[in-house]
Amino acid sequence: MMTERVRKLREESLKAIPYISMERAKIVDEVYKKNEGSVSIPVLRALVLKELMSQKKLCINDGELIVGERGEKPVATPTYPELCCHTVEDFQVMNDREKIFFKVSEEAKKIQQEVIIPYWEKRSMRYHILNNMTQEWKDCYAAGIFTEFMEQRGPGHTVADDKIYKKGFLEFQKEIQESIQNLDFHNDDEALDKKEQLKAMSIACDAIMILGKRYAELAIEMAEEEKNPNRKEELLHIAEICSWVPANAPRTFEEALQMYWFVHLCVISELNPWDSFNPGRLDQHLYPFYKKEVECGKLNREKAEELLQCFWIKFNNQPAPPKVGVTLKESGTYTDFANINSGGLKADGSDGVNEVSYLVLDVIDEMRLLQPSSNVQVSKKTPQRFLKRALKIVRKGWGQPSLFNADAVVQEMLRAGKTIEDARCGGTSGCVETGAFGKEAYILTGYMNLPKILEITLNNGLDPASGKVIGIETGNPTEFESYEELFEAFKKQLHYFIDIKVIGNRVIEKLYATKMPVPFLSVIIDDCISKGKDYNGGGARYNTTYIQGVGIGNITDCLTSIKYNVFDKKNFTMSQLLAAMKCNFEGYKDIQNLVKNKTPKYGNDDDYADEIMQEVFYAYYNEVNGRPNGRGGVHRINMLPTTCHVYFGSVIGATPDGREAYLPLADGISPSKGADRNGPTGVIKSAGKMDHIITGGTLLNQKFTPTVVEGEEGLDNLAHLVRSYFKLDGHHIQFNIVSKETLVNAQKNPDEYKDLIVRVAGYSDYFCNLSKVLQDEIIERTDQTF
Repeated sequence: MMTERVRKLREESLKAIPYISMERAKIVDEVYKKNEGSVSIPVLRALVLKELMSQKKLCINDGELIVGERGEKPVATPTYPELCCHTVEDFQVMNDREKIFFKVSEEAKKIQQEVIIPYWEKRSMRYHILNNMTQEWKDCYAAGIFTEFMEQRGPGHTVADDKIYKKGFLEFQKEIQESIQNLDFHNDDEALDKKEQLKAMSIACDAIMILGKRYAELAIEMAEEEKNPNRKEELLHIAEICSWVPANAPRTFEEALQMYWFVHLCVISELNPWDSFNPGRLDQHLYPFYKKEVECGKLNREKAEELLQCFWIKFNNQPAPPKVGVTLKESGTYTDFANINSGGLKADGSDGVNEVSYLVLDVIDEMRLLQPSSNVQVSKKTPQRFLKRALKIVRKGWGQPSLFNADAVVQEMLRAGKTIEDARCGGTSGCVETGAFGKEAYILTGYMNLPKILEITLNNGLDPASGKVIGIETGNPTEFESYEELFEAFKKQLHYFIDIKVIGNRVIEKLYATKMPVPFLSVIIDDCISKGKDYNGGGARYNTTYIQGVGIGNITDCLTSIKYNVFDKKNFTMSQLLAAMKCNFEGYKDIQNLVKNKTPKYGNDDDYADEIMQEVFYAYYNEVNGRPNGRGGVHRINMLPTTCHVYFGSVIGATPDGREAYLPLADGISPSKGADRNGPTGVIKSAGKMDHIITGGTLLNQKFTPTVVEGEEGLDNLAHLVRSYFKLDGHHIQFNIVSKETLVNAQKNPDEYKDLIVRVAGYSDYFCNLSKVLQDEIIERTDQTF
């Protein structure tokens, strides 16, 4: 149950209107102008964070128990001019747009125009990235062949492990000094560079300790003025906690939460990581504190629950910083993708579910907030009671928590070279991405539009939308004598575009390693301190670069359509199909009917289509997997879209599967809209034929009407579906439990459905915050039944 305190804080968080705060941008600007050129870049970046933590306006909200905001108050959203120097026009767009807006004051526009733009316009990472890209890269980016995550945000996908609950930052600083003392200036040509990186990490430790000390002082000041004796006592208790953490290791459940939150604020203030930092295996990290305090009578379940509820609100107070252009289209949401894992396995391979795991589920259920995102890691050892408790929340219809196959996640990491302990202590973050928590920089670099590459293939290298030749000539498709010839042409185009993307990735990685290190983040990720290297420069124990494939359902059905109708059944010629597509099937409804309704489709356990899915999947995997990155690791693939399936569809004309021009693609590895006609078991059997273990994550959405999963039988059916999919080595599954009628009514009467939350892709969002195109896409997803 929510206490009155939590109810009030939650309501304030939900009602707060996001706005652009210029506080961070001004401090960054001042530090650069004062120090640039006189200190090393790593030290400069550390000084930025130190000044931020020294100068930023502090905020202790009325009644809260966990303290700290990124801005001067909840939902005050900073900008990051060193990453993306927005134009004043960008600010106006952010202010004026109907959805995912940020209010921008005239004063903010003036500061941006007069202070920020003159200095940062040609210094930002966005400027350097675009300035260093080839024309081929720019043409592909403009055409929607791929996107680029770091065009407006920093490298992300980093998750905390348990070290911040075992060490304070005084101890981290001691380790840094020892690493400096161990540098070998006689034989190591990089020793001087390492010294600068380590100096910067030490300054970053000072930064977070300054923040803690300032909050302790503020809490004491507020306590002196406080008339309510209960709140006065709470403020003095907050001061005591902030006087201890983050300088020292937490001793209590409450100190552990506050320790994490200070770390979170420093990570997301230092840079703007995509996706947001998160605490990972929160239940397992907190359990030792919980168990110890409950046993000695200093903590009870109700108090722990209230503290976790306050903790949840802190995440919801931090909207994802503003995006514009393509970056907004690929991720149009306030959600910043902090994704908390529960359950799974322990380092020794035993079941990881504990009392805090159930407590976390209760908090998810009660808080019903978009942030943080949440998931449960389900292994063969996971109690059925825990799975069904999670599914009872899922059944309420707001898309959380999502479900992951913990055994598959471990296999994925083992296959990628992690130790068994690191694999078991890792999990998933962002939407569905696998990584070794606290030890890996697993950075997503952008989405790859697989159906668009087929469109380029069918036009012999020409992009029909722009009229530009952006691919290579692979032959006139009307002259192909076999399906195999067409598929070889597609693979050549795929190779060409992956080459361009990977070369661009290498350039961007070098830019971030040299111009935008993250000394604070490096402190808390193994093995940056021991290596003397930055997180963005290969300092982490594991360094992975992901390219996300989008539209596997669509391209499968497109290729299936061509193989089945043109080459096998000879229902029509390639020329006739291309003519029909060029006319958006106007005048060719017979062909459209054939390809939409009388052709095998992925998602129905039909080997004809599913074998083509496997061919495309392996073609994509073989082109990306193992290519070296610039950080001592390799490229890998995962399969997820965020909202990019809508954007990618908008740049593609009519397709051979009968899809009409510019409509959204299928999300994740889900079947194309309306193609899955054999129920949820047909879907999971098709999806299970993909080799999930060689990826870094796949995303599968399923939709049910509430009546299908009601009662104990409905819950059991849902649990059996999850277990069955995971026996097929499926990586992830999530559910929308909502009727089509409700969604249609919400679209027509948004004021009556302001609180309606749905699962979009790897995250949940308010239905009324989504574009109409995305709303339509969700409405049209197949309603499954058992």
